[in-house]
Amino acid sequence: MGMRGAQAVFMPSKYVFPGGAVDAADAQASLARPLPKICRQRLMSEPRHQPGSSPDAIAAAALRELAEETGLLVGQPGGAPCPWPGYREARLCPDAGALTYLFRAITPPGRPRRFDAHFFVVDAVDIPGDLQDFSRACDELSHLHWVPLGQARQLDLPFITEVVLAELAELVAGASPGHRLPCPATVPFFDNRGPSPRFCQIR
Repeated sequence: MGMRGAQAVFMPSKYVFPGGAVDAADAQASLARPLPKICRQRLMSEPRHQPGSSPDAIAAAALRELAEETGLLVGQPGGAPCPWPGYREARLCPDAGALTYLFRAITPPGRPRRFDAHFFVVDAVDIPGDLQDFSRACDELSHLHWVPLGQARQLDLPFITEVVLAELAELVAGASPGHRLPCPATVPFFDNRGPSPRFCQIR
């Protein structure tokens, strides 16, 4: 997690996960593996995200933003050359197959900025190199560090980040020791597209 700048228009001085908007070029990104089938299905089951944002584009944006904001990569050697900083130098191809779709939220009306956010989780074993090396990160987030789940809620967090952390903690608690995180049974969705808030589970 990292801290947003004090002068940021949106969520100043809050600790957040790395992330950002889907760029037009993300739809053309070459991926070592596509998203897992269940993640793709769930991303498509509740449409109306920004035009042109296919599941692969959303996954590519998540991997690109992670690299830009933290310097951490999720990729495999081989495949088509990737122009993204970090991936290009390491000769890695971004790996969407390592992602697990965890949560979705659309910001309520009346906020300084609105977003349609898809939250993913990835196992640290899929991040090559030094997990503590944030030297390639841009300056969008400060105080970058890994935060134990039991301590994360002590940070100054946006409400939605607290909710996502609770979902992640539940998923981790249900994992078998020494095994990868299981795919969640459903993906919670805070939907504020309409005049009334809606909460549902994407199956």
